[in-house]
Amino acid sequence: MIETDILVIGAGPAGSTAAKHAAIAGSSVILMDKKSEIGSPKRCAEGVSKEGLKKLGIEPSERWVTKEASGIRMVSPNGTSVTLTEDKVKLPEAGYILERKVFDKYMAMDAGRAGVQIMIKTLATGMRREDGQMVVTAESMGEEFQIKAKIVIAADGPESRVGRWAGLRTSLKPKDMESCAQFEMAGVEMEEPDCIEFYFGSVSPGGYAWIFPKGDDIANVGLGVLTTMTDKSAYEHLLEFVKNNPATKNAQAVEINVGGDPVGGLLKKKVTDNVLVTGDAASMVNPLTGGGIISGMLGGRIAGQVAAQAVIEGDYSEKSLEIYEELCEAELGKSFEKYLKAKNYLLSLSDEELDQIAEAFQKSDFETINTAEMVRKLVKISPKALLKLGKLF
Repeated sequence: MIETDILVIGAGPAGSTAAKHAAIAGSSVILMDKKSEIGSPKRCAEGVSKEGLKKLGIEPSERWVTKEASGIRMVSPNGTSVTLTEDKVKLPEAGYILERKVFDKYMAMDAGRAGVQIMIKTLATGMRREDGQMVVTAESMGEEFQIKAKIVIAADGPESRVGRWAGLRTSLKPKDMESCAQFEMAGVEMEEPDCIEFYFGSVSPGGYAWIFPKGDDIANVGLGVLTTMTDKSAYEHLLEFVKNNPATKNAQAVEINVGGDPVGGLLKKKVTDNVLVTGDAASMVNPLTGGGIISGMLGGRIAGQVAAQAVIEGDYSEKSLEIYEELCEAELGKSFEKYLKAKNYLLSLSDEELDQIAEAFQKSDFETINTAEMVRKLVKISPKALLKLGKLF
């Protein structure tokens, strides 16, 4: 039996951040991950905001930043495009395209330097409560063993299995989980090679398609769909998108990634006795953009700090840990509620309405660009937006 104050299950950015901050606060921490290589395979389009990294106190490194994006290009179903670059407008949410396989390991290394014990290729197979603590059974390289922890932080991804073991409802409705597919491609011929591109409408029902440049002619090309809005798989939609898009028709895929993206807003209940869930496991993903790296790390930081304080106080009860939910609500929840309503509004639009909005956007002057500003513009342009979103911002 291995004993520790805090066990973090899942070494993505949220889990590594939780482990790091728990260790900084004085707890003994184990961080375990089932994969043999942390960060592989990647699970997203790899974009993060500069402001988000700054808020987390993380200095960008050339080791894991592959491209700095200077703007965004939004394309409606009929091909009408709106390009916003930092030479035209302030772009506080413009950011970096990462190499997640390096970034995730970098974050785990950061946790290790803070004193965290890291266990790779270690799979949690079960969990039980015993004498006021949690005992997790695990398997690594054919060996079975147990880890006893005062607090377990579940950072094991969407629909957290560890959270379910603890009695939390982490399963999601189909309308709250996008199915995503992505290629990393070479030979991509982008119209604006320094801009992130988004494609809206029936090309990707329930979500959007994206092209995120990674330097030279390399890009992540993917999309997310809601299975409640299409009979085709995300992969089938991706094949069609790649075939028909001028930027990708001559490109070749060198990697494919598939997975789910929780876009229904924060889980209501994220704690129980001895257990917190964080990151994608707690649906810490912006419902409108589908981005979850920065928000997951912000949630992970709170989880690590709250867990470490509970260890100091010797109280691991649900009541003691409920401050985590309050802090997450203040940091993420209120904005997520607004973005969820905005997403539901966009899902109600036809391709023709999206084209009309794009044409109106072309004529608009933007002083800044972020998610909130985009919604404000929508309210001005569309009567339907005013009806549904006018009181949000």
